[in-house]
Amino acid sequence: MAPLKHRVLQVADCPSRLLLDELADKWSVLIFAALNDGPMRFNEIKRTLEGITQKALTQTLRRLERNGIVARRVVETSPIAVEYSMTTLGKSLKKPFKALYEWTLVNLPEVETARQVFDIKSAR
Repeated sequence: MAPLKHRVLQVADCPSRLLLDELADKWSVLIFAALNDGPMRFNEIKRTLEGITQKALTQTLRRLERNGIVARRVVETSPIAVEYSMTTLGKSLKKPFKALYEWTLVNLPEVETARQVFDIKSAR
């Protein structure tokens, strides 16, 4: 059997690879950030995430709920609302995503320089 690293990198339907695809996409990461401070209603999340469509938000929240990362709760108010929160499993992602975010802050100047160098080379 191939080592785990090779299986993840080479096999398109590897469960770890599929889960990573679902957790690390742009909207999922931003939803994690939005829910980091506590539960939010659907429209609050939508207003927080500038540029997300209702369809993309609905699909992403459903996918995260299916994976046990986000919990959905119907709030019996008038009108009825839906509230989303991070599950215990979802909260366990806080540390790795915070580390990734902090990496972007520290390394953004170097990344921007690399982009400029690349763009200049590509324009020739």
